[in-house]
Amino acid sequence: MKKMLPVFTLLLAVLSAGAYNDHRGFNLDSLERVVARWTPDRKDRASEAELLQLNRNYRDLMLGWQNLNFEKCRFYARKALEISVPRGWEEANADAYKYVGQIFYAEEQYDSAAFYYKKAMESVKRIEDGKASEDMLSSLYGTLGNLYNMMGDIPTAMDYYARAGEIFERNGWNESNTVLWYNIGETWMDEGDKHKAASAYEKAASYAKASGDSLMLMFAYKGLGRLYMESGRTSRALKYLRDVNAYYSVHPDDSPVFRRENLEFIDNVLTRQKRQLHWIIAALASVLLLIAGFLTVLWYLRKTKREKTEANDLIRETLEEMKPQAGDVKLSSREKEVLDLLSKGYTAPMIAKALGLSPETIRWYRQKLLVKLDVSNTAELISITKEMGII
Repeated sequence: MKKMLPVFTLLLAVLSAGAYNDHRGFNLDSLERVVARWTPDRKDRASEAELLQLNRNYRDLMLGWQNLNFEKCRFYARKALEISVPRGWEEANADAYKYVGQIFYAEEQYDSAAFYYKKAMESVKRIEDGKASEDMLSSLYGTLGNLYNMMGDIPTAMDYYARAGEIFERNGWNESNTVLWYNIGETWMDEGDKHKAASAYEKAASYAKASGDSLMLMFAYKGLGRLYMESGRTSRALKYLRDVNAYYSVHPDDSPVFRRENLEFIDNVLTRQKRQLHWIIAALASVLLLIAGFLTVLWYLRKTKREKTEANDLIRETLEEMKPQAGDVKLSSREKEVLDLLSKGYTAPMIAKALGLSPETIRWYRQKLLVKLDVSNTAELISITKEMGII
């Protein structure tokens, strides 16, 4: 469910529970005793001036009870209407109708609220004083905008907001425009359109600065704080929200509901920042683990390669050491003759003929040479004996 938006009567005094005074500081119990003396006969004999005062008393009680007892507020509004409607006192009518509408609005009986707001608007349109009419009419437009906003009819809400804005702009009512654009920003935030919300909050801030009213500026800053909070830009959100909290620390009685909500936003932002810090630490830890893993694998591969190279070198050195050396090989004169002829490319039959031996004998000498030099064929035999300087 959407939260209630600020009304356009511009920050009506909020009464604490148990403070039985009306909006002007009059004691409500005393005022009730005054109006209780008015019997129907006395009303019939009263002058218009007396009835005007009685109507004023009823409306004072209506205003005094608005935050303490809805039923009493509604009762005194209707008592005021009993006097003002027959006499065509349109300002009084509009005032009473509007407050009855606000009671139904607070009770979330939106159809009934709309009925009384529209009755109030009909009375306002009959007021001859243009200035008073515009003041009350713009307030009603804004209030109807809030009402349709709560009902989920955003196009109708925006239409009423636009009508209110035209009057505010024409009369230079910057405070009212601040509340208007703050409400529009809240609406777009609830609708998930942060771009439109940002534009609305910035306009609210602009009008607040033009008004010179620091409380109005806090409305806009709280909206901007919410915007940046929900966009994940926690540092910027905290800047605005702390400015708002600093104001309320000096003015604790101004808009206590808004102050409480602002504190909830600050707590939310700080929680998000802690969560973001945990994510950053976890991400850095993951990166460091990946780097450590990579370096470990690289070290292992290099170590393995180095060990393999060292092993190959060792094998090669061992084989070199195992190769027969010239001084280690003892060849007979006949073996040397056979080796010399093999190096010249002679075949076994050719060597046999040259030395006057049989080919089988030559093959036997060749095999002895292969064994002594630890090679597997004639080509290797010739190569190694050349390296050793035997031939």
